[in-house]
Amino acid sequence: QAQVREFGGGSAQAGGSLILSCAASGVTFASDSAGWFRQVPGKEREGISCISWSGGTTVYSDSVRGRFTISRDNTKKTLSLQMTKLKPEDTGIYYCAVSDSLACSGATRISDFHYWGQGTQVSVSP
Repeated sequence: QAQVREFGGGSAQAGGSLILSCAASGVTFASDSAGWFRQVPGKEREGISCISWSGGTTVYSDSVRGRFTISRDNTKKTLSLQMTKLKPEDTGIYYCAVSDSLACSGATRISDFHYWGQGTQVSVSP
């Protein structure tokens, strides 16, 4: 049965760093694009990054570009998000998801992803 799970959420101060990880099972991970999403208080869930099946192409939202880096390991079937220069507005619940297509579109769209983790909390203090 398909399962996706996030690890590494926690607290940090503004300007600090955190690394999130995601483990997938029961999916054709090496043939699928994957992404990260977040939901901040009072706002709808948004896509922040996508990575193609091989890792050759990455997509970032304007709010995280230059600060966050997405990567994957297809042998271990894991996905990572390196977050640096954190801001208080980065606070929210972060979700890992796996798509059923090889490539990423120009934006990380919720409708493109079919398998979701339960989310992990990230809190950034001023």
